[in-house]
Amino acid sequence: MYTSARVQTGSKKKKSTGKRILKGFLYFLLFLVLIFAGLIGYIVMVGKLDPPQVADKSALQLQRKALDQSAYTIGNNWFRKSKSGLYELYVEGKPFERGVIYGKLADELVKRQEDHFTEQIRKMIPSTTYLKFLRYLIGFFNRNLDEYVIDEYKKEIYGVSFAGSPNYGYIGTNYERIMNYHAAHDIGHALQSVALVGCTSFATWDEQSADSSLIIGRNFDFYVGDKFAEEKIVAFYKPSEGHKFMMITWAGFTGVVSGMNDQGLTVTINAAKSEYPTGAATPVSLVAREILQYAGNIKEAYAIAAKRKMFVSESFLVGSAADNRAAIIEKTPDSLGMYTPGQHFVTCTNHFQSDQLKGTVSNEKQMAESASMYRYERLRELMERNGPNTVQNTVNILRDHRGLHDKNIGIGNEKAINQFIAHHSIVFKPKERKFWISTAPWQEGEYVAYDMNKIFEMKGLQTDHEICDSALIIPADTFMRTDTFRNFLTYRKLKAEVADHKKVDPAQIVASNPMFYHAFVLAGDQAFKDENYRIAKDYYQQALMRVIATKAEEVYIRKQIDACDEKSLK
Repeated sequence: MYTSARVQTGSKKKKSTGKRILKGFLYFLLFLVLIFAGLIGYIVMVGKLDPPQVADKSALQLQRKALDQSAYTIGNNWFRKSKSGLYELYVEGKPFERGVIYGKLADELVKRQEDHFTEQIRKMIPSTTYLKFLRYLIGFFNRNLDEYVIDEYKKEIYGVSFAGSPNYGYIGTNYERIMNYHAAHDIGHALQSVALVGCTSFATWDEQSADSSLIIGRNFDFYVGDKFAEEKIVAFYKPSEGHKFMMITWAGFTGVVSGMNDQGLTVTINAAKSEYPTGAATPVSLVAREILQYAGNIKEAYAIAAKRKMFVSESFLVGSAADNRAAIIEKTPDSLGMYTPGQHFVTCTNHFQSDQLKGTVSNEKQMAESASMYRYERLRELMERNGPNTVQNTVNILRDHRGLHDKNIGIGNEKAINQFIAHHSIVFKPKERKFWISTAPWQEGEYVAYDMNKIFEMKGLQTDHEICDSALIIPADTFMRTDTFRNFLTYRKLKAEVADHKKVDPAQIVASNPMFYHAFVLAGDQAFKDENYRIAKDYYQQALMRVIATKAEEVYIRKQIDACDEKSLK
Protein backbone atom coordinates (compact mmCIF):
# COMPACT_ATOMS: atom_id res chain seq x y z
CA MET A 1 0.00 0.00 0.00
CA TYR A 2 2.75 2.40 1.01
CA THR A 3 4.78 1.59 -2.11
CA SER A 4 1.75 1.97 -4.38
CA ALA A 5 0.90 5.38 -2.95
CA ARG A 6 4.49 6.56 -3.39
CA VAL A 7 4.46 5.47 -7.03
CA GLN A 8 1.18 7.33 -7.64
CA THR A 9 2.58 10.46 -5.97
CA GLY A 10 5.70 10.27 -8.12
CA SER A 11 3.60 9.78 -11.22
CA LYS A 12 1.55 12.90 -10.39
CA LYS A 13 4.75 14.91 -9.90
CA LYS A 14 6.08 13.75 -13.30
CA LYS A 15 2.81 14.70 -14.99
CA SER A 16 2.86 18.09 -13.26
CA THR A 17 6.45 18.69 -14.31
CA GLY A 18 5.61 17.63 -17.88
CA LYS A 19 2.69 20.02 -17.99
CA ARG A 20 4.90 22.87 -16.76
CA ILE A 21 7.51 22.12 -19.44
CA LEU A 22 4.85 21.90 -22.15
CA LYS A 23 3.22 25.11 -20.89
CA GLY A 24 6.60 26.85 -20.84
CA PHE A 25 7.36 25.65 -24.35
CA LEU A 26 3.99 26.90 -25.61
CA TYR A 27 4.58 30.30 -23.99
CA PHE A 28 8.03 30.43 -25.62
CA LEU A 29 6.52 29.44 -28.98
CA LEU A 30 3.87 32.13 -28.61
CA PHE A 31 6.59 34.61 -27.76
CA LEU A 32 8.47 33.70 -30.96
CA VAL A 33 5.28 34.00 -33.02
CA LEU A 34 4.59 37.45 -31.56
CA ILE A 35 8.17 38.54 -32.22
CA PHE A 36 7.98 37.22 -35.79
CA ALA A 37 4.59 38.88 -36.35
CA GLY A 38 5.95 42.11 -34.93
CA LEU A 39 8.97 41.89 -37.21
CA ILE A 40 6.75 41.31 -40.26
CA GLY A 41 4.56 44.21 -39.17
CA TYR A 42 7.59 46.43 -38.83
CA ILE A 43 8.93 45.40 -42.23
CA VAL A 44 5.55 46.05 -43.83
CA MET A 45 5.36 49.44 -42.16
CA VAL A 46 8.86 50.65 -43.04
CA GLY A 47 8.77 49.02 -46.50
CA LYS A 48 5.70 50.94 -47.57
CA LEU A 49 6.40 53.62 -50.18
CA ASP A 50 3.90 56.45 -50.33
CA PRO A 51 3.50 58.11 -53.76
CA PRO A 52 4.53 61.77 -54.10
CA GLN A 53 2.03 64.58 -53.77
CA VAL A 54 0.80 65.73 -57.18
CA ALA A 55 -1.43 68.82 -57.29
CA ASP A 56 -2.58 68.48 -60.89
CA LYS A 57 -3.69 64.96 -61.90
CA SER A 58 -5.71 66.06 -64.92
CA ALA A 59 -3.43 63.99 -67.18
CA LEU A 60 -5.25 60.90 -65.89
CA GLN A 61 -8.26 61.99 -67.97
CA LEU A 62 -6.31 61.92 -71.24
CA GLN A 63 -7.20 59.22 -73.76
CA ARG A 64 -4.95 57.83 -76.44
CA LYS A 65 -5.98 57.97 -80.09
CA ALA A 66 -5.33 54.94 -82.30
CA LEU A 67 -3.72 55.57 -85.68
CA ASP A 68 -3.90 51.85 -86.38
CA GLN A 69 -3.48 48.59 -84.44
CA SER A 70 0.08 49.37 -83.28
CA ALA A 71 0.33 53.18 -83.23
CA TYR A 72 -1.22 55.62 -80.74
CA THR A 73 -1.02 59.33 -79.99
CA ILE A 74 -1.88 61.72 -77.16
CA GLY A 75 -1.34 65.27 -78.38
CA ASN A 76 2.26 65.49 -79.61
CA ASN A 77 3.15 62.25 -77.81
CA TRP A 78 3.17 59.01 -79.74
CA PHE A 79 3.95 55.30 -79.59
CA ARG A 80 4.35 52.84 -82.45
CA LYS A 81 5.84 49.51 -83.45
CA SER A 82 8.45 49.62 -86.20
CA LYS A 83 8.79 47.02 -88.96
CA SER A 84 12.14 46.19 -87.34
CA GLY A 85 10.30 44.84 -84.29
CA LEU A 86 11.44 47.76 -82.11
CA TYR A 87 8.87 49.93 -80.36
CA GLU A 88 9.28 53.70 -80.57
CA LEU A 89 8.03 56.21 -78.00
CA TYR A 90 8.01 60.00 -77.82
CA VAL A 91 6.86 61.79 -74.64
CA GLU A 92 7.07 65.39 -73.47
CA GLY A 93 5.88 67.58 -70.63
CA LYS A 94 6.07 67.75 -66.85
CA PRO A 95 7.08 64.69 -64.78
CA PHE A 96 3.70 63.30 -63.69
CA GLU A 97 2.05 64.17 -67.00
CA ARG A 98 4.68 62.47 -69.15
CA GLY A 99 4.65 59.44 -66.84
CA VAL A 100 0.88 59.06 -67.23
CA ILE A 101 1.13 59.54 -70.99
CA TYR A 102 3.94 56.98 -71.21
CA GLY A 103 1.75 54.48 -69.34
CA LYS A 104 -1.36 55.16 -71.43
CA LEU A 105 0.48 54.92 -74.76
CA ALA A 106 2.37 51.73 -73.86
CA ASP A 107 -0.33 50.29 -71.58
CA GLU A 108 -0.27 46.73 -72.94
CA LEU A 109 3.53 46.62 -72.93
CA VAL A 110 3.79 47.89 -69.35
CA LYS A 111 1.53 45.07 -68.17
CA ARG A 112 3.14 42.45 -70.41
CA GLN A 113 6.66 43.42 -69.33
CA GLU A 114 5.73 42.90 -65.69
CA ASP A 115 4.25 39.52 -66.62
CA HIS A 116 7.57 38.55 -68.23
CA PHE A 117 9.55 39.83 -65.25
CA THR A 118 7.45 38.03 -62.64
CA GLU A 119 7.33 34.88 -64.79
CA GLN A 120 11.12 34.73 -64.64
CA ILE A 121 11.06 35.34 -60.89
CA ARG A 122 8.47 32.55 -60.50
CA LYS A 123 10.78 30.15 -62.32
CA MET A 124 13.37 30.84 -59.64
CA ILE A 125 10.88 31.09 -56.74
CA PRO A 126 7.73 29.04 -57.51
CA SER A 127 6.14 29.51 -54.06
CA THR A 128 3.54 32.32 -53.85
CA THR A 129 3.87 32.32 -50.05
CA TYR A 130 7.62 32.80 -50.29
CA LEU A 131 7.15 35.49 -52.92
CA LYS A 132 4.92 37.38 -50.49
CA PHE A 133 7.55 37.02 -47.79
CA LEU A 134 10.20 38.13 -50.26
CA ARG A 135 8.10 41.23 -50.90
CA TYR A 136 8.51 42.18 -47.23
CA LEU A 137 12.25 41.53 -47.30
CA ILE A 138 12.72 43.62 -50.45
CA GLY A 139 10.49 46.28 -48.94
CA PHE A 140 12.69 46.31 -45.84
CA PHE A 141 15.85 46.38 -47.93
CA ASN A 142 14.48 49.25 -50.03
CA ARG A 143 13.02 51.12 -47.06
CA ASN A 144 13.41 54.83 -47.61
CA LEU A 145 14.23 54.20 -51.29
CA ASP A 146 12.14 57.19 -52.29
CA GLU A 147 14.33 59.45 -50.14
CA TYR A 148 17.18 58.79 -52.60
CA VAL A 149 15.11 59.45 -55.74
CA ILE A 150 14.61 63.06 -56.81
CA ASP A 151 11.05 64.35 -56.78
CA GLU A 152 10.89 64.66 -60.57
CA TYR A 153 11.51 60.96 -61.10
CA LYS A 154 9.18 59.90 -58.30
CA LYS A 155 6.36 61.82 -59.98
CA GLU A 156 7.17 60.33 -63.37
CA ILE A 157 7.27 56.79 -61.96
CA TYR A 158 4.01 57.48 -60.13
CA GLY A 159 2.45 58.54 -63.43
CA VAL A 160 3.58 55.38 -65.18
CA SER A 161 2.31 53.24 -62.29
CA PHE A 162 -1.32 53.91 -63.21
CA ALA A 163 -0.74 51.55 -66.15
CA GLY A 164 0.56 48.81 -63.86
CA SER A 165 -0.94 45.34 -63.83
CA PRO A 166 -3.79 44.60 -61.38
CA ASN A 167 -2.46 41.06 -60.91
CA TYR A 168 0.46 41.65 -58.55
CA GLY A 169 -1.01 43.38 -55.55
CA TYR A 170 0.49 40.68 -53.32
CA ILE A 171 3.93 42.04 -54.27
CA GLY A 172 3.01 45.65 -53.56
CA THR A 173 1.07 48.62 -54.90
CA ASN A 174 1.70 49.63 -58.51
CA TYR A 175 3.87 52.52 -57.35
CA GLU A 176 5.86 50.39 -54.90
CA ARG A 177 6.46 47.70 -57.50
CA ILE A 178 7.60 49.98 -60.31
CA MET A 179 9.79 52.00 -57.94
CA ASN A 180 11.40 48.80 -56.67
CA TYR A 181 11.88 47.47 -60.20
CA HIS A 182 14.21 50.42 -60.77
CA ALA A 183 16.41 48.99 -58.02
CA ALA A 184 16.15 45.40 -59.29
CA HIS A 185 18.93 46.07 -61.81
CA ASP A 186 21.27 47.05 -58.96
CA ILE A 187 20.28 44.14 -56.72
CA GLY A 188 20.81 41.82 -59.67
CA HIS A 189 24.31 43.14 -60.21
CA ALA A 190 25.17 42.67 -56.54
CA LEU A 191 23.75 39.16 -56.35
CA GLN A 192 25.39 38.12 -59.62
CA SER A 193 28.83 38.54 -58.03
CA VAL A 194 29.07 34.75 -57.94
CA ALA A 195 28.88 34.65 -61.74
CA LEU A 196 28.75 38.22 -62.98
CA VAL A 197 27.43 38.50 -66.51
CA GLY A 198 28.79 41.83 -67.66
CA CYS A 199 28.49 44.42 -70.35
CA THR A 200 31.14 45.60 -72.79
CA SER A 201 31.61 49.15 -74.09
CA PHE A 202 34.28 51.18 -75.86
CA ALA A 203 34.88 54.49 -77.61
CA THR A 204 37.30 55.91 -80.20
CA TRP A 205 38.06 59.45 -81.38
CA ASP A 206 40.68 61.56 -83.20
CA GLU A 207 43.12 59.31 -85.09
CA GLN A 208 41.52 56.18 -83.63
CA SER A 209 38.36 56.91 -85.66
CA ALA A 210 38.44 56.92 -89.45
CA ASP A 211 36.70 60.32 -89.63
CA SER A 212 38.22 61.53 -86.28
CA SER A 213 34.77 61.81 -84.69
CA LEU A 214 33.71 60.16 -81.45
CA ILE A 215 32.18 56.66 -81.90
CA ILE A 216 30.83 54.64 -78.98
CA GLY A 217 29.66 51.02 -78.94
CA ARG A 218 28.17 48.87 -76.19
CA ASN A 219 26.52 45.53 -75.46
CA PHE A 220 24.02 45.58 -72.59
CA ASP A 221 24.08 42.06 -71.17
CA PHE A 222 21.26 42.17 -68.64
CA TYR A 223 19.30 38.93 -68.88
CA VAL A 224 15.88 38.36 -67.28
CA GLY A 225 14.64 35.72 -69.70
CA ASP A 226 14.12 35.82 -73.47
CA LYS A 227 10.65 37.37 -73.30
CA PHE A 228 11.94 40.34 -71.29
CA ALA A 229 14.15 41.42 -74.22
CA GLU A 230 11.56 40.88 -76.96
CA GLU A 231 9.85 44.26 -76.67
CA LYS A 232 12.56 46.90 -76.55
CA ILE A 233 11.59 50.56 -76.67
CA VAL A 234 13.55 53.33 -78.37
CA ALA A 235 12.30 56.23 -76.24
CA PHE A 236 12.63 59.93 -77.05
CA TYR A 237 12.07 62.36 -74.16
CA LYS A 238 11.43 66.10 -74.25
CA PRO A 239 11.15 66.90 -70.53
CA SER A 240 9.94 70.25 -69.22
CA GLU A 241 13.38 70.73 -67.66
CA GLY A 242 16.83 69.70 -68.83
CA HIS A 243 18.01 68.34 -72.17
CA LYS A 244 16.06 66.34 -74.69
CA PHE A 245 17.37 62.79 -74.89
CA MET A 246 16.84 59.27 -76.19
CA MET A 247 17.32 55.95 -74.41
CA ILE A 248 16.87 52.23 -75.03
CA THR A 249 14.54 50.82 -72.41
CA TRP A 250 11.66 48.46 -71.60
CA ALA A 251 8.07 49.28 -70.74
CA GLY A 252 7.53 50.88 -67.33
CA PHE A 253 11.22 51.65 -66.82
CA THR A 254 12.24 55.33 -66.74
CA GLY A 255 15.90 54.88 -65.79
CA VAL A 256 18.74 54.92 -68.33
CA VAL A 257 21.13 52.11 -69.22
CA SER A 258 22.08 53.40 -72.70
CA GLY A 259 21.25 56.86 -74.00
CA MET A 260 22.26 60.11 -75.71
CA ASN A 261 21.04 63.68 -75.24
CA ASP A 262 20.67 66.61 -77.64
CA GLN A 263 24.08 67.94 -76.56
CA GLY A 264 25.73 64.82 -77.92
CA LEU A 265 26.45 63.42 -74.47
CA THR A 266 26.08 59.64 -74.10
CA VAL A 267 25.84 57.44 -71.01
CA THR A 268 26.18 53.66 -70.79
CA ILE A 269 26.59 51.63 -67.60
CA ASN A 270 28.77 48.61 -66.81
CA ALA A 271 28.51 46.63 -63.57
CA ALA A 272 31.56 46.26 -61.36
CA LYS A 273 32.27 44.01 -58.37
CA SER A 274 29.84 44.90 -55.56
CA GLU A 275 29.38 43.83 -51.99
CA TYR A 276 25.92 42.75 -50.88
CA PRO A 277 23.82 45.89 -50.34
CA THR A 278 22.65 46.70 -46.81
CA GLY A 279 20.17 49.48 -47.52
CA ALA A 280 18.57 51.72 -50.10
CA ALA A 281 20.31 54.34 -52.22
CA THR A 282 19.78 55.89 -55.65
CA PRO A 283 19.37 53.22 -58.34
CA VAL A 284 22.22 53.33 -60.87
CA SER A 285 19.84 53.81 -63.79
CA LEU A 286 18.37 56.94 -62.21
CA VAL A 287 21.84 58.40 -61.69
CA ALA A 288 22.51 57.72 -65.39
CA ARG A 289 19.15 59.30 -66.24
CA GLU A 290 20.01 62.46 -64.31
CA ILE A 291 23.37 62.70 -66.07
CA LEU A 292 21.72 62.31 -69.46
CA GLN A 293 19.01 64.85 -68.73
CA TYR A 294 21.12 67.52 -67.04
CA ALA A 295 24.76 67.20 -68.18
CA GLY A 296 26.25 68.67 -71.34
CA ASN A 297 29.86 67.52 -70.93
CA ILE A 298 32.05 65.13 -68.93
CA LYS A 299 32.72 67.62 -66.13
CA GLU A 300 28.99 68.15 -65.52
CA ALA A 301 28.37 64.40 -65.66
CA TYR A 302 31.03 63.82 -63.00
CA ALA A 303 29.49 66.47 -60.72
CA ILE A 304 26.08 64.77 -60.88
CA ALA A 305 27.55 61.33 -60.18
CA ALA A 306 29.47 62.75 -57.22
CA LYS A 307 26.38 64.02 -55.41
CA ARG A 308 24.36 60.77 -55.56
CA LYS A 309 24.73 57.83 -53.17
CA MET A 310 24.59 54.36 -54.76
CA PHE A 311 24.49 50.90 -53.13
CA VAL A 312 26.38 49.06 -55.88
CA SER A 313 29.57 49.68 -57.83
CA GLU A 314 29.23 50.81 -61.42
CA SER A 315 31.19 52.28 -64.32
CA PHE A 316 29.56 55.05 -66.37
CA LEU A 317 31.15 55.38 -69.80
CA VAL A 318 30.37 58.98 -70.75
CA GLY A 319 30.95 60.20 -74.31
CA SER A 320 30.82 63.91 -75.07
CA ALA A 321 30.54 65.66 -78.42
CA ALA A 322 31.46 68.91 -76.67
CA ASP A 323 34.74 67.37 -75.44
CA ASN A 324 35.14 65.04 -78.47
CA ARG A 325 36.27 62.26 -76.16
CA ALA A 326 35.02 59.76 -73.65
CA ALA A 327 35.87 58.97 -70.03
CA ILE A 328 34.77 56.43 -67.43
CA ILE A 329 33.25 57.63 -64.17
CA GLU A 330 33.71 54.85 -61.61
CA LYS A 331 31.54 54.86 -58.51
CA THR A 332 31.15 52.64 -55.44
CA PRO A 333 28.86 53.16 -52.42
CA ASP A 334 31.61 55.19 -50.75
CA SER A 335 34.16 56.16 -53.43
CA LEU A 336 34.38 57.94 -56.78
CA GLY A 337 37.03 57.86 -59.50
CA MET A 338 37.50 58.91 -63.10
CA TYR A 339 39.49 57.07 -65.74
CA THR A 340 40.71 59.32 -68.53
CA PRO A 341 42.92 57.33 -70.91
CA GLY A 342 46.23 58.66 -72.24
CA GLN A 343 45.26 57.59 -75.76
CA HIS A 344 42.32 58.39 -78.01
CA PHE A 345 40.24 55.34 -77.16
CA VAL A 346 38.80 53.80 -74.03
CA THR A 347 37.61 50.27 -73.25
CA CYS A 348 35.31 49.18 -70.45
CA THR A 349 34.23 45.75 -69.23
CA ASN A 350 33.52 44.95 -65.57
CA HIS A 351 36.49 46.12 -63.55
CA PHE A 352 37.77 49.54 -62.48
CA GLN A 353 40.72 51.27 -64.14
CA SER A 354 41.04 54.62 -62.33
CA ASP A 355 43.95 55.35 -59.98
CA GLN A 356 41.42 55.78 -57.17
CA LEU A 357 39.76 52.35 -57.47
CA LYS A 358 41.83 49.92 -59.54
CA GLY A 359 43.91 48.80 -56.54
CA THR A 360 41.01 47.91 -54.23
CA VAL A 361 40.84 44.34 -52.95
CA SER A 362 37.41 43.71 -54.49
CA ASN A 363 38.53 45.03 -57.89
CA GLU A 364 41.70 42.96 -57.94
CA LYS A 365 39.62 39.90 -57.10
CA GLN A 366 37.21 40.77 -59.89
CA MET A 367 40.08 41.04 -62.37
CA ALA A 368 41.55 37.71 -61.24
CA GLU A 369 38.40 35.61 -60.94
CA SER A 370 35.79 36.96 -63.38
CA ALA A 371 35.58 37.07 -67.18
CA SER A 372 36.20 40.83 -67.23
CA MET A 373 39.95 40.94 -67.94
CA TYR A 374 39.78 38.30 -70.66
CA ARG A 375 36.99 40.16 -72.45
CA TYR A 376 38.87 43.44 -71.98
CA GLU A 377 41.96 42.00 -73.66
CA ARG A 378 39.93 40.53 -76.51
CA LEU A 379 38.27 43.91 -77.06
CA ARG A 380 41.61 45.69 -77.32
CA GLU A 381 42.93 42.94 -79.61
CA LEU A 382 40.07 43.48 -82.06
CA MET A 383 40.32 47.27 -81.91
CA GLU A 384 44.02 47.14 -82.73
CA ARG A 385 43.47 44.67 -85.57
CA ASN A 386 40.67 46.66 -87.23
CA GLY A 387 42.58 49.93 -87.48
CA PRO A 388 40.83 53.34 -87.40
CA ASN A 389 37.29 52.74 -86.21
CA THR A 390 34.01 53.10 -88.11
CA VAL A 391 30.39 52.37 -87.20
CA GLN A 392 30.57 49.11 -89.18
CA ASN A 393 33.79 48.07 -87.42
CA THR A 394 32.14 48.80 -84.08
CA VAL A 395 29.20 46.54 -84.95
CA ASN A 396 31.62 43.81 -86.08
CA ILE A 397 33.37 43.95 -82.70
CA LEU A 398 30.11 43.90 -80.75
CA ARG A 399 29.08 40.78 -82.68
CA ASP A 400 32.36 38.93 -82.08
CA HIS A 401 31.89 35.61 -80.25
CA ARG A 402 35.42 34.21 -80.26
CA GLY A 403 38.13 34.27 -77.62
CA LEU A 404 41.64 35.68 -77.62
CA HIS A 405 43.54 35.10 -80.86
CA ASP A 406 40.23 33.95 -82.43
CA LYS A 407 40.13 30.83 -80.26
CA ASN A 408 36.86 28.89 -80.38
CA ILE A 409 35.66 29.13 -76.77
CA GLY A 410 32.12 27.93 -77.45
CA ILE A 411 29.09 30.00 -78.34
CA GLY A 412 27.69 31.94 -75.38
CA ASN A 413 30.86 32.10 -73.30
CA GLU A 414 30.91 35.00 -70.84
CA LYS A 415 34.50 35.72 -71.86
CA ALA A 416 33.34 36.64 -75.37
CA ILE A 417 32.23 40.15 -76.29
CA ASN A 418 29.04 38.71 -77.77
CA GLN A 419 27.58 36.32 -75.18
CA PHE A 420 24.24 35.91 -77.02
CA ILE A 421 22.23 37.23 -74.06
CA ALA A 422 22.23 40.99 -74.78
CA HIS A 423 19.06 42.94 -74.12
CA HIS A 424 20.41 45.37 -76.71
CA SER A 425 23.53 46.52 -78.49
CA ILE A 426 23.99 50.13 -79.63
CA VAL A 427 26.42 52.39 -81.49
CA PHE A 428 26.50 56.20 -81.09
CA LYS A 429 27.94 59.01 -83.24
CA PRO A 430 27.37 61.89 -80.80
CA LYS A 431 28.53 64.74 -83.04
CA GLU A 432 25.88 63.82 -85.63
CA ARG A 433 23.29 62.83 -82.97
CA LYS A 434 22.86 59.47 -84.73
CA PHE A 435 22.71 55.98 -83.29
CA TRP A 436 22.29 52.37 -84.45
CA ILE A 437 20.33 49.89 -82.33
CA SER A 438 20.35 46.09 -82.68
CA THR A 439 17.30 44.05 -83.58
CA ALA A 440 16.55 40.44 -82.64
CA PRO A 441 18.07 38.02 -82.18
CA TRP A 442 20.63 39.66 -79.85
CA GLN A 443 23.26 41.48 -81.98
CA GLU A 444 22.63 39.28 -84.99
CA GLY A 445 19.74 41.15 -86.60
CA GLU A 446 19.92 44.48 -88.41
CA TYR A 447 21.23 47.56 -86.63
CA VAL A 448 18.54 50.17 -87.27
CA ALA A 449 19.69 53.79 -87.59
CA TYR A 450 18.04 56.91 -86.15
CA ASP A 451 18.78 60.61 -86.54
CA MET A 452 17.84 62.11 -83.18
CA ASN A 453 17.62 65.68 -84.53
CA LYS A 454 14.98 64.63 -87.06
CA ILE A 455 12.89 62.89 -84.42
CA PHE A 456 12.77 65.97 -82.21
CA GLU A 457 11.87 68.16 -85.19
CA MET A 458 8.67 66.15 -85.66
CA LYS A 459 5.47 67.84 -84.49
CA GLY A 460 3.64 64.77 -83.35
CA LEU A 461 2.80 61.71 -85.44
CA GLN A 462 0.00 62.35 -87.91
CA THR A 463 0.23 59.00 -89.71
CA ASP A 464 1.87 55.72 -88.78
CA HIS A 465 5.15 55.62 -90.72
CA GLU A 466 8.74 54.50 -90.29
CA ILE A 467 10.93 57.09 -88.56
CA CYS A 468 14.30 55.33 -88.74
CA ASP A 469 16.92 56.25 -91.33
CA SER A 470 16.57 53.32 -93.74
CA ALA A 471 19.59 54.38 -95.81
CA LEU A 472 21.93 53.78 -92.84
CA ILE A 473 20.68 50.35 -91.71
CA ILE A 474 23.49 47.83 -91.12
CA PRO A 475 22.55 44.35 -92.45
CA ALA A 476 22.02 41.29 -90.26
CA ASP A 477 25.00 39.13 -89.40
CA THR A 478 25.69 36.31 -91.87
CA PHE A 479 26.62 34.12 -88.88
CA MET A 480 22.90 33.42 -88.47
CA ARG A 481 23.00 31.34 -91.66
CA THR A 482 25.61 28.91 -90.32
CA ASP A 483 25.16 25.43 -88.85
CA THR A 484 27.06 26.64 -85.77
CA PHE A 485 24.36 29.21 -85.03
CA ARG A 486 21.56 26.72 -85.63
CA ASN A 487 23.26 24.24 -83.29
CA PHE A 488 23.55 27.00 -80.69
CA LEU A 489 19.79 27.52 -80.81
CA THR A 490 19.43 23.78 -80.17
CA TYR A 491 21.80 24.12 -77.22
CA ARG A 492 19.70 26.92 -75.71
CA LYS A 493 16.56 24.82 -76.10
CA LEU A 494 18.18 21.87 -74.34
CA LYS A 495 19.54 24.15 -71.62
CA ALA A 496 16.03 25.49 -70.98
CA GLU A 497 14.70 21.93 -70.73
CA VAL A 498 17.37 21.11 -68.13
CA ALA A 499 16.32 24.21 -66.17
CA ASP A 500 12.70 22.98 -66.31
CA HIS A 501 13.83 19.64 -64.83
CA LYS A 502 13.10 17.71 -68.01
CA LYS A 503 15.16 14.66 -68.84
CA VAL A 504 17.70 15.50 -71.55
CA ASP A 505 20.30 13.31 -73.25
CA PRO A 506 23.72 14.63 -72.07
CA ALA A 507 25.32 13.65 -75.38
CA GLN A 508 22.89 15.91 -77.24
CA ILE A 509 23.84 18.88 -75.08
CA VAL A 510 27.59 18.63 -75.79
CA ALA A 511 27.01 17.88 -79.48
CA SER A 512 25.09 21.15 -79.87
CA ASN A 513 27.94 23.32 -78.51
CA PRO A 514 31.06 21.12 -78.35
CA MET A 515 33.65 23.80 -77.52
CA PHE A 516 31.65 25.41 -74.72
CA TYR A 517 32.65 24.30 -71.22
CA HIS A 518 29.18 24.94 -69.87
CA ALA A 519 27.65 22.42 -72.30
CA PHE A 520 29.80 19.78 -70.58
CA VAL A 521 28.82 21.10 -67.14
CA LEU A 522 25.13 20.77 -68.03
CA ALA A 523 25.74 17.29 -69.42
CA GLY A 524 27.64 16.36 -66.27
CA ASP A 525 24.85 17.69 -64.06
CA GLN A 526 22.28 15.67 -66.01
CA ALA A 527 24.35 12.47 -65.77
CA PHE A 528 24.96 13.11 -62.06
CA LYS A 529 21.22 13.49 -61.51
CA ASP A 530 20.71 10.16 -63.33
CA GLU A 531 23.33 8.60 -60.96
CA ASN A 532 25.69 7.88 -63.85
CA TYR A 533 28.67 9.14 -61.84
CA ARG A 534 31.45 7.78 -64.06
CA ILE A 535 29.93 9.44 -67.13
CA ALA A 536 29.26 12.65 -65.19
CA LYS A 537 32.90 12.79 -64.05
CA ASP A 538 34.07 12.42 -67.64
CA TYR A 539 31.92 15.37 -68.74
CA TYR A 540 33.20 17.53 -65.87
CA GLN A 541 36.80 16.65 -66.73
CA GLN A 542 36.21 17.62 -70.35
CA ALA A 543 34.75 20.94 -69.17
CA LEU A 544 38.05 21.66 -67.37
CA MET A 545 39.88 21.24 -70.69
CA ARG A 546 38.00 24.21 -72.18
CA VAL A 547 38.02 27.96 -71.52
CA ILE A 548 36.02 28.47 -68.31
CA ALA A 549 34.53 31.92 -67.73
CA THR A 550 34.97 32.37 -63.98
CA LYS A 551 36.88 30.98 -61.02
CA ALA A 552 33.60 30.21 -59.23
CA GLU A 553 32.52 27.93 -62.07
CA GLU A 554 35.86 26.12 -62.05
CA VAL A 555 35.50 25.54 -58.30
CA TYR A 556 32.00 24.13 -58.87
CA ILE A 557 33.24 21.71 -61.54
CA ARG A 558 36.05 20.41 -59.31
CA LYS A 559 33.63 19.92 -56.40
CA GLN A 560 31.36 17.89 -58.68
CA ILE A 561 34.26 15.67 -59.72
CA ASP A 562 34.97 14.99 -56.03
CA ALA A 563 31.28 14.28 -55.48
CA CYS A 564 31.32 11.77 -58.35
CA ASP A 565 34.26 9.96 -56.74
CA GLU A 566 32.49 9.84 -53.38
CA LYS A 567 29.26 8.52 -54.91
CA SER A 568 31.12 5.87 -56.90
CA LEU A 569 32.67 4.44 -53.72
CA LYS A 570 29.31 3.86 -52.06
